[in-house]
Amino acid sequence: MKRIAGTFCTALLAGALTLGAYKIFFEKPNYTIVSENEGQSVFNTSYTPASAKGAGINEVDFTVAAEMTVNAVVHVKNVTINRNRGSYLDFFYGHGSSAKPQVGTGSGVIISQDGYIVTNNHVIDNASHLQVMLNNNKVYDAELIGADPNSDIALIKINADSKLPYLAFGDSDNTKIGEWVLAVGNPFSLTSTVTAGIVSAKARNLGKVDQSFIQTDAAVNPGNSGGALVNTNGDLIGINTAITSQTGSYVGYSFAVPSNIAKKVVDDILEYGNVQKGILGIDIAMANTPYAVQKGINEIEGVYISGIEEDTGAEEADLREGDIIKEIDDIKIRRHADLTGYLSSKRPEDTVQVTINRNDETFTVPVVLKKRQVITVPHMGLDIKNLSKEDMKKFRTKKGVKIVGVPEMYRGYGLDGKVLLSLDDEEINDIEEAKVLFGQISRRGRTIITMINDKGERERLIFQ
Repeated sequence: MKRIAGTFCTALLAGALTLGAYKIFFEKPNYTIVSENEGQSVFNTSYTPASAKGAGINEVDFTVAAEMTVNAVVHVKNVTINRNRGSYLDFFYGHGSSAKPQVGTGSGVIISQDGYIVTNNHVIDNASHLQVMLNNNKVYDAELIGADPNSDIALIKINADSKLPYLAFGDSDNTKIGEWVLAVGNPFSLTSTVTAGIVSAKARNLGKVDQSFIQTDAAVNPGNSGGALVNTNGDLIGINTAITSQTGSYVGYSFAVPSNIAKKVVDDILEYGNVQKGILGIDIAMANTPYAVQKGINEIEGVYISGIEEDTGAEEADLREGDIIKEIDDIKIRRHADLTGYLSSKRPEDTVQVTINRNDETFTVPVVLKKRQVITVPHMGLDIKNLSKEDMKKFRTKKGVKIVGVPEMYRGYGLDGKVLLSLDDEEINDIEEAKVLFGQISRRGRTIITMINDKGERERLIFQ
């Protein structure tokens, strides 16, 4: 009996020692804060490391991304000719005006082995001559392929004597706030400059409702425009474009066109010669406006639909005024820039899955994007739209555009509601053609427009 009791005590002591050792050396601590009200929830703490590579900046390796990028980023020189009128004696004796070349500089990113380069529109704007210098100091003349002032993206090309290093477009939609990025370019004509920072914010706009930038705190200065924004894998996630500064130099923030938008613009230029923009066909209630305050929607998360345009995908999908867009294709939509940024990467006839909240019910509907139906033309400021089937039947024409808005200075000419057939005897088939023709109007010359009214009568007006 004594032997059994001794064996039991020995086993009990061994178990206690084993349990104590496990508690001390192996079990992870799990602390719980207990308040006077034990039923009340408390904050949970995550013990996951801050970074997969460690918590410190020294654990992040930028060298691979920098080596991949510097050879694919080029120095772009833009030579413009400014004609300055001389003195009245020069004019009188026939010398006319003097031409003075001015040189602007920026950056560009090689995106193909055969020499296609993406840069900013403002880097190459009004260029009389374009030159590109590679990282190995070779210089080539460049040809402008196309540009889109709205997104500030341009595509140029050089004919090199060998295959060029290039960067592939990454997916900017997958970029995370707080992610490390590198900005590579030629600030102040200092070639192959690399700066580091993090993604500070996404879907930023700088005053235009259809802008959507990636914001970073990587140092960007004049000359960086058109350069690369890459992640630590060396993926091209943006084209550095702008800074906000009262001094003209970097003060803490910079902005880049997301790669998905830049890639879509480049693809459109190569395939169509211009940018194909698909729209939902909705009017947006902007925050901090009297309408938003009156409707009580000034602080909602999402995009509030204040109206539906006719003959658009939104009308066909039965989107309604008062709907709140929460997601598109599983992309969270918190504000207007999120929406415009994502749609800028889409084309007409693309279908997107739109998740909306209507009367506290959330559901998803497919919407087919279409070409914009209404635009404002340059110089005269007329609002025009493509003809609907009803318009074609009513006006007995398949060509032309309908005038749906007239600025005050032209309201006495009876333009509103008529179909515009031609400008300076150039036939108009749709709003895109009209936009180009109106953009070519000479401010000092005369402009002739031909219209048709709903009685089938043609009218011709001459504006000086």
